[in-house]
Amino acid sequence: MARNKPLKARDIMTAGAKCVGEHESLQDAAKMMRELQVGALPICGDDDRLQGLVTDRDIVVQCVADGVDPARVEAGSLGGELHWIDADASATDALASMEQHQIKRLPVIDVQNGHRLVGMISEANLAQNLSDKQIAEFASRVYAGAH
Repeated sequence: MARNKPLKARDIMTAGAKCVGEHESLQDAAKMMRELQVGALPICGDDDRLQGLVTDRDIVVQCVADGVDPARVEAGSLGGELHWIDADASATDALASMEQHQIKRLPVIDVQNGHRLVGMISEANLAQNLSDKQIAEFASRVYAGAH
């Protein structure tokens, strides 16, 4: 079936993103990642609002590599700079934001309905929904600065 409207972020996201609480440990976050088979989790505050994003790499590089016990570090301490997209923004805007910030995962917030986290956009979502040309441009921009 042909689509008349441009794709929105909500159309390409994976819905139902699970959060790790900002006061939960990095060990808890790692267990959740394993159970959910994901490499990143949104961090939500006590008010259920998005506070950041923690990746498996963050846990290894910023905690384990320094000999710090992940059971003693709160997930909220690794939130870093927060980037997100409105669920009603275009998929093209989501792609542009990911390219601009050189990120591989983008939380999706439903601004109109309580500013709540409703999903995540990952590279896999992009691959399933965008043209080969858009994907190639994304890869060249995001991975060009990777170390």
